Amino acid sequence: MARMGTQALRDSVERINTLPVLPGILKRLLGLIENPRVSLNQISDFVSSDPALASRVLKMVNSPVYGFPGRISSVNQGVILLGLNVVKGLLLGVTVFDLMQKSMVGLWEHSVGCAVVARIIAKRMGFREPEEISVGGLLHDLGKVILILRFPKEYGEAMELAEADGRTIGETEKDRFPANHASAGAWVARKWSFPKNLTDIMEYHHKPHLARVAPYQTAIVHLSDVLIRGRGYGFAGDRCVPPVNPATWERFQLTKEDMKKILAEAEDALEMTKDLIL
Repeated sequence: MARMGTQALRDSVERINTLPVLPGILKRLLGLIENPRVSLNQISDFVSSDPALASRVLKMVNSPVYGFPGRISSVNQGVILLGLNVVKGLLLGVTVFDLMQKSMVGLWEHSVGCAVVARIIAKRMGFREPEEISVGGLLHDLGKVILILRFPKEYGEAMELAEADGRTIGETEKDRFPANHASAGAWVARKWSFPKNLTDIMEYHHKPHLARVAPYQTAIVHLSDVLIRGRGYGFAGDRCVPPVNPATWERFQLTKEDMKKILAEAEDALEMTKDLIL
């Protein structure tokens, strides 16, 4: 691939739903969520019309990712409880599950782990809607899937470079593309009419100090990403554990005791998410 410019890459990324490898259900979902006037009833009907998708959604809603263990028995109940923005992200997460598994083994586990830890930290910080931050954890690396699907050869080379050089995949992406997975994820998030908070998280989860719309939420997902990498849960494209952004430490003032409690709670929660990984 000749070295392309940022705009050419963006144009290509935003046409992701034209790829023949995308499952039919994901294409239908994208048509639904790109409509800014889509209703909860339309979303509920869409999920209920596909038994496999409904089963996955209920499994996810009743997991530690969302914090309603064993309490949600119907799709409609789950949709109403979580609200439109969270449900959009949840649906995107479960419909790209197979693509994540095929494109980068371990990426789904990493994403689920990040979502679980993000929710735990958000609750400790007193956020009223930790589920929205959990969605950010689930989808923060969506740009990796998009780049892999669009440019499998080049992305494979970036992963090989990361392995050989001991660098992060975010760093080696820049050797092959004019922008990284964080930008790619944010581009499609805007195209798909996602909430600004979620777009901010996807765009700045490696540079949370630059987030303007959702700085605290972005910093939580950033910290969760580093912690789940350090735990060795899943695979995010490289074997590195990058440092936590200094501004995040300053923002949260977490003590060693706080971190121990977060990690202990995460261990229990991750144990309960095993059926989401299979």
